[in-house]
Amino acid sequence: MMARIDTLIILGAGGDLTSRLLLPGLASFLASDQAQSLTLIGADRQEMDDAAWRSRVTQSFDASVSPAATAVANAAHYVQTDVTDADQLRDLIAAGSGRVALYFALPPAIAQKAVAVLATLELPEGIVLALEKPFGSDEASARALNRILQTIVPEEQVFRVDHFLGKSTVLNLLGLRFANRVFEPLLAAPNVAKVELIFDEALALEGRAGYYDRAGAVVDMIQSHLLLVLALTAMEPPASVSSEDLRGSMAQVLRATRVQTVDGTCARRARYTAGTIGDRRLPAYVDENGVDPELGTETLAEVTFEIDNWRWAGVPFVLRSGKALGDSRQDIVITFAPVPHLPNGLTGSAEPAKLTISIKPATLSLDLIVNGEGDPFTLDRTQLTTTLGDAAMSAYGEVIASLIDGDPVLSVRGDVAEQCWRIVAPVLDAFRNDRVPLEEYPAGSHGPESWSRP
Repeated sequence: MMARIDTLIILGAGGDLTSRLLLPGLASFLASDQAQSLTLIGADRQEMDDAAWRSRVTQSFDASVSPAATAVANAAHYVQTDVTDADQLRDLIAAGSGRVALYFALPPAIAQKAVAVLATLELPEGIVLALEKPFGSDEASARALNRILQTIVPEEQVFRVDHFLGKSTVLNLLGLRFANRVFEPLLAAPNVAKVELIFDEALALEGRAGYYDRAGAVVDMIQSHLLLVLALTAMEPPASVSSEDLRGSMAQVLRATRVQTVDGTCARRARYTAGTIGDRRLPAYVDENGVDPELGTETLAEVTFEIDNWRWAGVPFVLRSGKALGDSRQDIVITFAPVPHLPNGLTGSAEPAKLTISIKPATLSLDLIVNGEGDPFTLDRTQLTTTLGDAAMSAYGEVIASLIDGDPVLSVRGDVAEQCWRIVAPVLDAFRNDRVPLEEYPAGSHGPESWSRP
């Protein structure tokens, strides 16, 4: 494990990611019992003085006020910087003290340019680079970016951030799968009929057209996040929860993952039209500010994958994510196969049993088929539900804690980032070449009428 971070430098300090997620995450960390003091430096192209930056930090910290957060906010500095300029970037890094972490809260294209500039500089020993996903724009660019990073710092000093891999989420899944003998033998073919990973959002575009309109649901969510959740759901038991063992097991299962077919028939896509969510009236996606209708960007996608290994051969993994939907869901749904033989004379519930793991809120539900009340020959369904361990910090707080502590267990390893792009490449190609129809659904609905509700 690496030594702790003393200075956190945020590149893209004036952006939405910083104010909406990163700074509140830092405040969550500083309000926890793991809090450690550090120096916070913000950097961006826009002109801003220390007082304005401190005010912005304080506003973002507001929901998690703590003495540690107040101290960090009051001592925060701002440096106007063009991160693609070598001299300015060198001076910015020199402003840090102790061990420095650079957090790239930047659009992917700008982040890649900044990394290329870093490769030309002499950097302080132990510097850590934290990069947001998506990492690259395809498998080739991800590999090229990894090769540049290898010339700058060792792999353990690169944090490819995925807030979906917050420590509580990871440990909940690992604890459920590998600490319960009743589950582990069942989670395999032929006991499992299918696995669904669902991330449905009520949020719409929310001013992110500059990025989202060229990404879409597959790149923004399925490639960037849900494939990693798939890896945690399907991987073989690791020897330990160390970063080396855990990330190695994730890489192994992703190398065996492929799209169910390569002609696009395994995938569906759609985008929202005008509609209402709660008390909000939303315009159609094509009418949102900054959207180019000619790009044909999907706001809802569903893709089926298979894993070519002994445990999961033949089991479909359905990954779905969409925006402007009626219900918000973050669920892993494991549908069990029917029993081989139901004794004659028993009737009733025909629906298969399911194990549902909700990431947010963190709950677990297991269906059981039992003899019904009144007539014991009629089967009824009952559900066992429990609450999983709540996180002490927000998802971004957990990411910040791991970054500050120098623990890469929540960081996406370079080869894993490349594999995620390889896996979705056939789908992206089918979408770009219009081999999959772009359907529509009203904002606030559950998706196109022809799609079954997950």
